[in-house]
Amino acid sequence: MAAKKPLPERVKLKNLDSLFGIDQEQTGQVLDVPINELFPFQNHPFKVLDDEKMAQTVESVRENGILVPIMVRERPEGGYEVISGHRRRHAAEIVGLEKVPIIIRNLTDDEAVIAMVDSNLQREEILPSEKAYAYKMKMEALTHQGKKGDISKASTQLGWKSETANQIGETAGDSKNQVRRYIRLTELLPELLDMVDAKKIKFNPAVELSYILPEEQGLLLEVMKEDEVVPSLSQAQQIKKLSQEKKCTKESLHAVLKVAGIKERNVVLKHEVIMQYFSADTSDAEIESLIVRLLEEHRRKHEGI
Repeated sequence: MAAKKPLPERVKLKNLDSLFGIDQEQTGQVLDVPINELFPFQNHPFKVLDDEKMAQTVESVRENGILVPIMVRERPEGGYEVISGHRRRHAAEIVGLEKVPIIIRNLTDDEAVIAMVDSNLQREEILPSEKAYAYKMKMEALTHQGKKGDISKASTQLGWKSETANQIGETAGDSKNQVRRYIRLTELLPELLDMVDAKKIKFNPAVELSYILPEEQGLLLEVMKEDEVVPSLSQAQQIKKLSQEKKCTKESLHAVLKVAGIKERNVVLKHEVIMQYFSADTSDAEIESLIVRLLEEHRRKHEGI
């Protein structure tokens, strides 16, 4: 009688984290927890808006649930602080989910800030204010880490901050100077920063205005409303100089802004008006290019260029 073959050893199935190449020690397990145990990240700079994209997220969650677990860390007072997934949490709340999947990370305060910023900067559309405060938070977190890890760098704070700005820029696709310029926007009064988000004040003038004192910014807001203008780049530079010379008064601001002030416009060309001059197969890019060229010719004609 033939000897029985030994039974094969039972195959050990890997958990999902291992299958997807996720380090379980680093990430922790995926758990389902009550949604009311999740709290927003402290000073979270990214806005959770009920806009069209949120509506799409809500529909996705309604149909498929939350496919990517919300990244969190434990709070000393109980519950979990959301690092990445504020929009998913909000969508789940709208849908009415009682529990959501989370993955717990064991992170220090600085590590949590860096992870939160980096995960949110991957979004397609980011407001200037969001990027400004995100860059500032990451700059502070990386600077803390640098001070802990390298005393020689900490001793030359300006050099360290320059290196840190470069590091942030490489991750986000901005130069170190642009990173610093975004961070400058955090010095603006909220109402002025809202106008930057709304594209009423352009980025470069806003950076220049960030150098004037808060009380001077308040005066500027009053003048802008009274004169119904917003400062151009050259005017913003003049206002910055007035501040440096301690001459930034309401009267001087009126004087600067009334000269070639930029009136707020809300001109919208209707589709049917534009298409009177173009065939149906003309692309949007071709239409825009021709309109810009004609406007440039108009400007040159009237300026005598």
